Amino acid sequence: MTFQELCLNQLIINAIEEKKYISPTQVQEKAIPAVLNRNDLLGCAHTGSGKTAAFAIPILQLLSEKPAISKKHNMIRSLVLVPTRELAIQIGESFEAYGKYLDIQVGVVYGGITPKRHIKVLKKEPDILIATPGRLLDLINKGYADLSKVEVFVLDEADQMLNFRALDDVNKIISQLPKVRQNMLFSATMPKEVMKIANSILNKPVKIDDNIESIKSADIKQQVYLVNEPDKTSLLLRLLEDKSYESVLVFTRTKKKADKVCKTLNIQNIRSKAIHGDKNQSQRLKALELFKNKEIRILVATDVAARGIDIQNISHVINMDIPNVPETFIHRIGRTGRAGISGTAISFCSNEEKELLKTIEKLQGKSIEIIEMP
Repeated sequence: MTFQELCLNQLIINAIEEKKYISPTQVQEKAIPAVLNRNDLLGCAHTGSGKTAAFAIPILQLLSEKPAISKKHNMIRSLVLVPTRELAIQIGESFEAYGKYLDIQVGVVYGGITPKRHIKVLKKEPDILIATPGRLLDLINKGYADLSKVEVFVLDEADQMLNFRALDDVNKIISQLPKVRQNMLFSATMPKEVMKIANSILNKPVKIDDNIESIKSADIKQQVYLVNEPDKTSLLLRLLEDKSYESVLVFTRTKKKADKVCKTLNIQNIRSKAIHGDKNQSQRLKALELFKNKEIRILVATDVAARGIDIQNISHVINMDIPNVPETFIHRIGRTGRAGISGTAISFCSNEEKELLKTIEKLQGKSIEIIEMP
């Protein structure tokens, strides 16, 4: 299938072609027609599956087909809620890229910077707003944001909004939306709490589960080392002696371990940065920019902070720890082997983590190759 076969606006197709997209991904092929038919959508898809384009492209199409009746101040027509500022920025850039030839304004608001900058964003009257919950709720309470005209609502990375504070903010924001609207919910994993949210906001949704399928279709070589916990950092250093590890995303379970691993790498003159929830916005954005531009070789990340990473040509993903949730493993390794380029996903598994590894293999329906310790 081609993007032309999806009956998209030629101006959107022109922008897509400039991004060098050849054909829709599996999730885009399923989602775009469903959204254009005004269906609600429930999608289980990881970053790297083309998920952002799967909802951004049809939203742009729908809004361009039905221009706003009037340009009332703060008339937001589509709202996308996301858990992190990095993801908000990335999605905003995607909307700008796909809609560059359309007369549709895009705004992005998130925490960590002065609200005055975001008040200026809202005064530009964006048709589409991408926001983190806390900052948006603050702007609503101060009278700067009006959600009464929202036609399409997207809740992205829902499984990352399950802590009490974020979920409470999300529910307050949803209460500000009009009753009649189109809804989409995306999540890398679908625990019971996410399904409760989905059932409360979605109306007879089209369901897409693309996690395992997209990983199977991607060119990702998976390997695992059985290694004692204290030896994991030494193993990482040994592997990085191989210069084919050009651009490596390393996952750790905790913020403390991310910082510790990063410090060890830099002592060994391996340029690296860590990103996690304790880093401020400028530090996180700077680290992402350095990694994206190949100015550093290694990025060490926790799962929550890594949700906004959308970077091509990551040669290796290394799991220093086996995640407790098997779907999180799928989400992690999907950062490599993208856009037709092969990648390698390597996991370090201690004796205490072997049961977690078996659960992941069961989810994927295949065993992961065990490599002997160097």
